[in-house]
Amino acid sequence: MSINRIYIWGFVGTLGLFGLMFFLLPKHAFSELENRPLQQAPTLNWDHILSKRFAEDTETYLSDHFPLRDKWVSAKSFLEQLRLQKENNGIYLGKDGYLFEKFNEPDWAQVKAYTDALNQFVTVHSDANISLLLAPNAIGMYPERLPALAPAYSQREVNEEIGEQLNEALLYLNGFDILSPAAYDTEPIYYRTDHHWTTYGAYLAYQAYAQAMGWEPLPQEAFNIEIVSDTFLGSYHTKGQFRGVKPDYIQKYTPIVPVSSEIYIRDTDTVANSLYDEEFLNKKDQYAFFQGGVHAVMQVTSKLAATEADIDKLLIIKDSYAHSMLPFLVHHAKEIHMLDIRFYNGSFSSYMKDNGITDALLLFNTATFVEERSLLKLKY
Repeated sequence: MSINRIYIWGFVGTLGLFGLMFFLLPKHAFSELENRPLQQAPTLNWDHILSKRFAEDTETYLSDHFPLRDKWVSAKSFLEQLRLQKENNGIYLGKDGYLFEKFNEPDWAQVKAYTDALNQFVTVHSDANISLLLAPNAIGMYPERLPALAPAYSQREVNEEIGEQLNEALLYLNGFDILSPAAYDTEPIYYRTDHHWTTYGAYLAYQAYAQAMGWEPLPQEAFNIEIVSDTFLGSYHTKGQFRGVKPDYIQKYTPIVPVSSEIYIRDTDTVANSLYDEEFLNKKDQYAFFQGGVHAVMQVTSKLAATEADIDKLLIIKDSYAHSMLPFLVHHAKEIHMLDIRFYNGSFSSYMKDNGITDALLLFNTATFVEERSLLKLKY
């Protein structure tokens, strides 16, 4: 009987201890280990209750802020590798050192809601030139490098289905048409350890977008291409925690004929005179080398002569794939406004009208598009 009491009180004590730790330990906005923003305290209102969003956000909030979460994730990863597992924490260890994040069949009703929101945005701005560039993730581009029998839903089919749902007035650029397999042998299009495309992948996307807009894209010969880091271990590595993975390298394309650009970051009310922040090359999130990471609102002003600029203003509604593409676009637009779909909470339509913008690019990766509820903001 005494042993049973020890077990019971030990169990109750453990629950109490973790409960106390949950309330006392500081809550962070970002996980360095998983390289992603963490769910913040859910907002309680009737809309969120009726839509079940409050319950979903609460569950995610409790999971994201579980006491000592990072240490539990690392311990699980180590044990999984001892078992020779090719998957951990939603990340596959593939061939040629590539890591991939699981991609399941999306909720098509949810996807339809997102495309409807986008179509409504296009309808409201019927006099504007609006484009959508939808980039696949590495798991969609390199399925042959997945572990044997690893399940993955076809992102090619997803991109095609999304394209069929879009308003005909929208210029749709399917990333599978832009990032051709023939380009694999030249330079990597995607990082092996991170969810982003490489600078070369961003350059290919820039070329395609510029041509679709009727602009003359700069050839690669117009840039000095240098490796600024060869120690990059990205988000897939931090999430999967596979040991012995070879780091990626990050390239910087510096134009031979430079363009002077200034960035105003509204979040922090600061101004920068460079599109790059080299301090991040010495930090965990080296991809933040591009513009210092994610910001809700950035405005980039470039000194272009009237004969050099293709347009005066461009609005980019985006996820972080846009960051490595921005340095190419400053050669064509005098003013670029970048709004992150996940963090900007104002009206995108009002922002566009208030700033006199008639050209917009929506740039997302496929996984973001099918999972990001913030796309519904486009309706307002």
